[in-house]
Amino acid sequence: MEVFLQTLVAGTLKGGLYALIGLGMTLIMGVMGIINLAHGQIMMVAMYLTYVLFHYLGLDPYITLVITMPSLFLLGMLMQKFLLNPLIRVESLLPENQVLMTVGIGMVLTEVIRFIFTSNYLSVKTSYSSAAVFIGGISFSVALTIAFVFACVLTLLLFWFLLKTDLGRSIRAVAQDAEAAQLMGVNAERIKVLTMGIGSALVAAAGTLLLPIYYLFPDIGGPFTRRAFVITILGGLGSTVGAIFGGLTLGLAEAFSSTYVGMEFEEMIGLIIFLVVLLFLPGGIKSLTKV
Repeated sequence: MEVFLQTLVAGTLKGGLYALIGLGMTLIMGVMGIINLAHGQIMMVAMYLTYVLFHYLGLDPYITLVITMPSLFLLGMLMQKFLLNPLIRVESLLPENQVLMTVGIGMVLTEVIRFIFTSNYLSVKTSYSSAAVFIGGISFSVALTIAFVFACVLTLLLFWFLLKTDLGRSIRAVAQDAEAAQLMGVNAERIKVLTMGIGSALVAAAGTLLLPIYYLFPDIGGPFTRRAFVITILGGLGSTVGAIFGGLTLGLAEAFSSTYVGMEFEEMIGLIIFLVVLLFLPGGIKSLTKV
């Protein structure tokens, strides 16, 4: 029973961060109607920025959130404005071309980072990276628990922004019906630029929060893009609430498969979930809960 509870705790904490990653991709998907396949690479850039700020300026990784989130917010906006929006304006081009552009962006980001930092594995070691607290015999990773709390706070702030502010309502309007929103005076192109920035800032936060407990190398973005994709499909395309459930489900699935099946199956379980959802629940959790 203790092993089960320990696995449950670890999976939930990890799932909270996965949910933050999935929220960024889901938000972009809902507004622009495309899957951002550079999502993990944007996260990777944030992780390297955190690494530089920690090693050269001595800033705690969690403090660097005030730098990495705005920086990647700006990068996301620039990508949308100058690389993706021009494709959207050309009506003869299919949405697939925008997806291909995100693939190209991801490749460029990876190779630029590889050129600067080489392919060596890097890490950020802090006093709390390997620390743990015990409650009733169950260990809680200090770094992962703090990251989970940050993820919860950022998620709540995102929902407050989407539900309570005029700008957030405009984002939801464009996600529901872009043409109708434009007729009501909403600048859909500006909203898409802003949404790409917010999605990039969210995944940047996840990268910064993960770095004290994760290794770093240029190709780390690929696995996290796959995870974000699985979460988006599992939660239901465009569903922010579904992304939270999807992230928690994936985190728990990885934790339990690693404990009871084998660590080598941890990466595989996400792809298995992806195939099962496509076969038996193509609408994701969204189709069940109507969220």
